[in-house]
Amino acid sequence: MTAPGSQLFVPKHQRSIPKRLALGLFSALIVFLSYQLALLFSKDPATPIWAAGGIVVAMAITASLKVFRKSATQRATETVALAIAHDKSPRLIASSTGAILHKNPAAYDAMMLGETITEVMNGQMLDSENLINRLQEAAGFDGHISERILTRLGSFVLDVAQLEQGLFLWSITPRNGTDSHSESGPIIPMLTAASSGTILFMNAAARTFLGERKTKLSDVFQKDILNASDMNVVHTSTGISNCFIMEKALSGGRREIYIVPAQDHEIPNTGLSFEDLPVPILKTNVNGDILMVNSLARHLLGETLAQAHHLSDVMEGLGRPLRDWLTEAAAGRAQSLTEFLRLKRDDREAYMQVTLGRLSDGQETALFAVINDATELKTLEAQFVQSQKMQAIGQLAGGVAHDFNNLLTAISGHCDLLLLRHDEDDPDYADLTQIYQNANRAAALVGQLLAYSRKQTLRPVTLDLRDSLSNLSRLLNRLVGERIRLKVQHEPNLKPINVDRQQFEQVMMNLVVNARDAMPDGGDIEITSENLCLSAPLSRDNAVVPCGDYVSVCVIDHGTGISDDKKSKVFEPFYTTKRTGEGTGLGLSTAYGIVKQSGGFIFLDSVVDQGTTFRLYFPASDSKAEATQNAPKPIKEATPPQEGVVLLVEDEAPVRAFASRALRLKGLTVLEADCAENALTMLEDPSLNIDLFVSDVIMPGMDGPTWVKQAREIRPDTRVIFMSGYAEESFAEINGTLDNSMFLPKPFSLAELSTAVEQQIAQSRDALV
Repeated sequence: MTAPGSQLFVPKHQRSIPKRLALGLFSALIVFLSYQLALLFSKDPATPIWAAGGIVVAMAITASLKVFRKSATQRATETVALAIAHDKSPRLIASSTGAILHKNPAAYDAMMLGETITEVMNGQMLDSENLINRLQEAAGFDGHISERILTRLGSFVLDVAQLEQGLFLWSITPRNGTDSHSESGPIIPMLTAASSGTILFMNAAARTFLGERKTKLSDVFQKDILNASDMNVVHTSTGISNCFIMEKALSGGRREIYIVPAQDHEIPNTGLSFEDLPVPILKTNVNGDILMVNSLARHLLGETLAQAHHLSDVMEGLGRPLRDWLTEAAAGRAQSLTEFLRLKRDDREAYMQVTLGRLSDGQETALFAVINDATELKTLEAQFVQSQKMQAIGQLAGGVAHDFNNLLTAISGHCDLLLLRHDEDDPDYADLTQIYQNANRAAALVGQLLAYSRKQTLRPVTLDLRDSLSNLSRLLNRLVGERIRLKVQHEPNLKPINVDRQQFEQVMMNLVVNARDAMPDGGDIEITSENLCLSAPLSRDNAVVPCGDYVSVCVIDHGTGISDDKKSKVFEPFYTTKRTGEGTGLGLSTAYGIVKQSGGFIFLDSVVDQGTTFRLYFPASDSKAEATQNAPKPIKEATPPQEGVVLLVEDEAPVRAFASRALRLKGLTVLEADCAENALTMLEDPSLNIDLFVSDVIMPGMDGPTWVKQAREIRPDTRVIFMSGYAEESFAEINGTLDNSMFLPKPFSLAELSTAVEQQIAQSRDALV
């Protein structure tokens, strides 16, 4: 039942075809299908009847409960609708979700269109959605709340009361007029402008403040581009004035612009209230003592900080006392009136953009600070700085690795030469072997430096994880110690993957060592692997895993865990949660770089005091896994001598000395050059026959690929071996344009150099046959 002239408002989603008919047909269909299924699978003739009857009873109970709930809500709505039917102010009854169930006649007369409270209020105020959520939450807690709201044409009182059945009564009482001594609220100068800059509408306060009806934004503002919440020069009725502005985007490229005067200027005859300003703002004296805080600023800062006595208790981050900045701003000496400051909140990181303005009553100067939430902006800035830092560290690591790999090439190479002259019974043989092994360990360390910057050269093979982890588990058991139990479990038909064997083992060692350190009192570390088929992309942690077949590897511990604020940083280089001296911060960043460069993904799940799980996803391979190979050993046996002429171009003297001696031991003729320019000079002799170029990539002056291209203009069929301490990908594009070339990464052993040279010379002679 509704009052005369009033009607229940039925939302669109309830104005469809009759639902009772659809529900009846659906119920009949369910009963028929249930009867047929029971008749098909049951031998007892009575069973289908009992089954159908049970379904009918269950559906009847469900429908009754639904009808009871609906009727209870409808009865409550009709009761309140009867009471508000003759109110002269708009009244709306809405559900807890904001859907409007009833509008009284005054609401229709006021053209309050929309099916939700947000739609009704949209266009009437700034940030209507947050305001509605806040008022409804307060009404749900206290039962009732009333607040004066500032709009484009005036102000009104918005009253929210909680009713039974989860309903809310929204009452809107307009308050017109501009007399500061009346009950009406203040009106802020506001204008509506088209995208072309033409002013479409100005309220009375704007016409009074500007002195006349303006037609273009250029007649109002000194600059074409307006700075929201910052100082803007405005042409007012009394001359030039500095003002703050707030903008609201409308449809069709239109926008609403609110003007808030600053610096010794007041709006005449508006009764502008500090509390009702549509921008978060606080007032301080020159010393930084907080004098006033408006409602939006309290909401932005939080009640605790809003009750602070000094600005330094609220914000920090200038690198100098805030009082100095405030004093300079009050005296007009500040170079910048806008600063980004960190909010002193314990629950989360928050940054504010603070813009200062001056207020003066002729005797004392005060300051007001307009505040904007800049947390997202500062977060993006921090991510950009972090990416630059990673790039700089990666470049540094690449340079260090290049020089270090040259030294390791010379050390391990000369060690190989010494081992050729010593038998295993020789007293020096054990020492030479130790030098060789430690040189290889140093080479692995360089690989870690390059891994987190994802610039190391990988040698992927098709790997069976069951065999690899089984062989690795013996080493891992020695790493974890006696108090840790290592449990390895695999799916029986585990698919192979394409990874660099040594780098994958490095990843597993890093993850297991971290798991060990997270359990100082001992426990179990679980390593599990299984096949995974993704029929839809997997999105998490700002990464998207495409559809396809994967092999998942998990390393699980039950230790201290990682807190939420540290999860986003664990893969950063040199960041560690361990105490000083216990970790370098390279372990997880190395693992991340290797996994990503291998085409995989790595994710972290952790709960404090419960444990951590690292999940690795590698694309599954259709190829057959290669047999596990043992670690390389120093070459001892001699090989048959070779014939041929090699031009060796290397700027590092120790590397050049080792390579030339190694190749001469193979019976090859070696011509040496310490730079590309000298090599080209040697090739000017047409009588000189060269079978192979062996060149460093990065050298002072002309680099390896450049001089080889010039040399091939007159010797097009000469093959080349490029050596480099950098990753192969650093010159992959250039190398791709050079046929008959191969890459030999430093550090390399005597055997690797000899094998590469023999292959290239043999292929060169086969091509001539």
